[in-house]
Amino acid sequence: MPALEAHGLDITKRMYERLFKNAEIRDLFNQSHHGETGSQPKALAQAVLAYARNIDNLGVLSGAVERIAQKHVALNILPEHYPYVADALLAAIGDVLGEAATPEICAAWGEAYWFLAELLIGREATIYRELAAKPGGWNGWRNFAVESVTSESETIRSFVLVPADGQPVLRHEPGQYLGFLFDLPGHGVLKRNYSISCAPNDRAYRITVKREGNADEPAGIVSNWLHDHAGEGTILRAAPPAGDFFLDRQSNDPVVLVSGGVGLTPMMSMLETITAATPERPTWYIHGALNGRVHAMRDRTKALTAGNENIRLHTFYAEPEAHDREGEHYDAAGLISADWLVAQTPHDAATYYLCGPKPFLSALVNGLQRQGVPAERIRFEFFGPADELIEEPRQAA
Repeated sequence: MPALEAHGLDITKRMYERLFKNAEIRDLFNQSHHGETGSQPKALAQAVLAYARNIDNLGVLSGAVERIAQKHVALNILPEHYPYVADALLAAIGDVLGEAATPEICAAWGEAYWFLAELLIGREATIYRELAAKPGGWNGWRNFAVESVTSESETIRSFVLVPADGQPVLRHEPGQYLGFLFDLPGHGVLKRNYSISCAPNDRAYRITVKREGNADEPAGIVSNWLHDHAGEGTILRAAPPAGDFFLDRQSNDPVVLVSGGVGLTPMMSMLETITAATPERPTWYIHGALNGRVHAMRDRTKALTAGNENIRLHTFYAEPEAHDREGEHYDAAGLISADWLVAQTPHDAATYYLCGPKPFLSALVNGLQRQGVPAERIRFEFFGPADELIEEPRQAA
């Protein structure tokens, strides 16, 4: 354990170096989470450490196992892929720890790896089976045609996708995402996840994508291509809806939907669902944007909630510009804070759903917990590996 705490990141970085020498295995991963600034090796190191710390009490990791299984299904990970990771991980332990990695230690890690792998493989098999059995469901990659493209702000566009085969789609849970496989000239196979930003229906999905960085950066390759080249009729390949972050539709208790920037995408799916199916449910939709130029779906949220006194909208602009009018375009300048949420929403009864950049999530998730909101009523989606988000170490892992 002390060696793992000291060298875990070196081990996972070395593991990915070994793993990615195989191009077919490398193409299974979302490469925007790797490289110089990638957070995946760090997140994996923390997950392995948590697994080791709780090897006799794996129940505390059930949430992490479900999250990983859902991510794997969106990437179309199959049982035959697991041996490659086992070989790379055990070899990396040997590379980094040297003589300290005795045959006994390596054998123990091999046993531990396959115990966890079998848990994941079993859960993933169940998810695949359930997805294929549902109306409109499928496994693997399915072709979708872009039906329409809508500009939501200077940096964000929505794409409505319909099945190329003309058949129905699987009704997603509000808050889930789709996994996509792209094969782009000059870049090869790339995988990305995009949250579904519409309410569940039988006909189509909508994804809402922010243009990130530039087309030469890992995080910007696909988003820039979608903005510049994906028009009506473009074919995209998608896996079925996945993810363990979604609206609890069995309850009518108050909900607070809190988003920052493009983190509004799963919240729009939840808001559309609430306004259509349970408009009497007490709901707060709290959104933070930099300014009006990049504030997406402002008119859509107003139209959805007009005349419904059970749904309250509140918008923060971090840096409002001269043409942004307080009271019309936004309600307050500055950032959303946990203090504000506790003061302005029913924190003793509401479930908080949060999505946005890492600093936004870290401040609000930890802030709400410090204010006494129990962890089970704080749910969040993180675009990427959720490393170092929660302050308490066991929760972080």
